[in-house]
Amino acid sequence: MMPEAVTETGNDELPASFRSGFIAVIGRPNVGKSTLLNHVLGQKIAITSDKPQTTRDQILGIRTDADAQFIFLDTPGIHQPRNKLGKHMVNVAEQAIASDADVILWLVDVTAPPTDEDRYIVERLKELLEAAGELPFLLLGANKVDGLAGAAVEERKREYLALLRWLTLAGGGQESVPALTLSAATGEGVEELVAALAELLPPGPLYYPSEQVTDLSMRFIAAEIVREKALRLLRQEIPHSLAVSVTEWNERSPEMTHIAATLYVERHSQKGIVLGGKGSMIKKIGQAARPEIEEMVGTRIYLELWVKVLPKWRRKENLMRRLGYFM
Repeated sequence: MMPEAVTETGNDELPASFRSGFIAVIGRPNVGKSTLLNHVLGQKIAITSDKPQTTRDQILGIRTDADAQFIFLDTPGIHQPRNKLGKHMVNVAEQAIASDADVILWLVDVTAPPTDEDRYIVERLKELLEAAGELPFLLLGANKVDGLAGAAVEERKREYLALLRWLTLAGGGQESVPALTLSAATGEGVEELVAALAELLPPGPLYYPSEQVTDLSMRFIAAEIVREKALRLLRQEIPHSLAVSVTEWNERSPEMTHIAATLYVERHSQKGIVLGGKGSMIKKIGQAARPEIEEMVGTRIYLELWVKVLPKWRRKENLMRRLGYFM
């Protein structure tokens, strides 16, 4: 749902040429969508890891420049789902495309040729176009150029653009698909991408106050930071089974905040791995998460972490709701 516009007055009065709109950042898992969002905003609001499907819900990021407000919708990676969590993630991404976006930024990993997951995204875009009769304007972002030579980058861009020829034909909605190269990790090409997006946004109001960078609560971000550190420290069999929920948030004094969070896994064997010998792993997760949460909250924090087993939670909608999905 589009928010009500914010009225700016006085020295903050908007120019007549001001543009604003929603940009759905889509792509297969692990192509750098969250890394790009954090770089564009100049601060971290979306967790990142080398594990696919790290982002599970839509993350809204807001950047306000003198002439435009960009409302980025960082979506979960589009993939062929295998459980209810996977279906939820894909539904979130497709809802952003079909209902919310003014522009679609399809981010691809230019170091690799198109994969089956990339082709699956193109097929879903076709189906959404057929259902709605039109799509938002689409722009291709060729990410990770720092890992490939220039000539190879251009060849890879052509391979991805070839998948989109249908979009430029009659009924596709646009005459060509712009393709920009960038590195979300180093920042190369990111500001050029932002400038290109600004030209595609429609004239519009200020939807959010100019100083706001997200609509996420601190509780949500704290839970995600804990999950990020767990993803980076744990073995391959754990990440997809892990969920984190903040269960207590108590500002004990102006200098200290008590936060309790529970890490949920699906099997008792996984609980032992997350805890580690004599609690060594859960201690490492807390130590890694604490500095980032303190920076966000602005106080010292006492972080209390628990591990619980919630069997097959990714396959049961009622348990997923309990953990904050399907909101």
